[in-house]
Amino acid sequence: MAEHTHVLFVEDDDVIREATQLALERDGFVVTAMPDGLLGLEAFRANRPDIALLDVMVPGLDGVSLCRRIRDESTVPVIMLSARADSIDVVLGLEAGADDYVTKPFDGAVLVARIRAVLRRFGHASGPGAAPAAGETGAPDGGVLHFGDLEIDTEGMEVRRAGAPVALTPTEMRLLLEFSSAPGTVLSRDKLLERVWDYGWGGDTRVVDVHVQRLRTKVGQDRIETVRGFGYKLKA
Repeated sequence: MAEHTHVLFVEDDDVIREATQLALERDGFVVTAMPDGLLGLEAFRANRPDIALLDVMVPGLDGVSLCRRIRDESTVPVIMLSARADSIDVVLGLEAGADDYVTKPFDGAVLVARIRAVLRRFGHASGPGAAPAAGETGAPDGGVLHFGDLEIDTEGMEVRRAGAPVALTPTEMRLLLEFSSAPGTVLSRDKLLERVWDYGWGGDTRVVDVHVQRLRTKVGQDRIETVRGFGYKLKA
């Protein structure tokens, strides 16, 4: 998977940037490394990488703002890097459109594993239409599911609400497909981490919570119900 996969890495610490770039290149990734957010944005537009690794605290244009700019233009996967497991850093990055985050200091093998997990669920970042069904979702009626005014085309990977198209990132689409594969069934945060984020181990459930909130703003606040102490379910 790593062969020819282009990574944009934005990190202002010279030692971390150079060491991480070397580690990723040893694993077969092609890396464009930039020391600040403005140069990172230029590199993103010039190279259109397969995935972006953005440190939260970089000069010029901070990582959260850079993530928002990237998300305005692309659904390419984004992983935020933070020196702290601070709730504000994590939530701001995820709300800006990031798909995952890694706390520094990190082990190179762990970072590579997270990158590969993101790329797997994005179909190697080949665009929103390539997002695979999280639970191998199938549907009758040509692959179209209906939940009130919400219409989900599981084959065309398109969503409409009251007839209007809804733009989802691949992670949001996978999350919605997971819910739609079992409407009315409560899915725990750990189960969603396993199925949508490809975590074979316990992860930070804030990733799930923020993505659910982002999804609700697009498909309807009442469409996905919180079941306190258990998780979430899609209203049939």
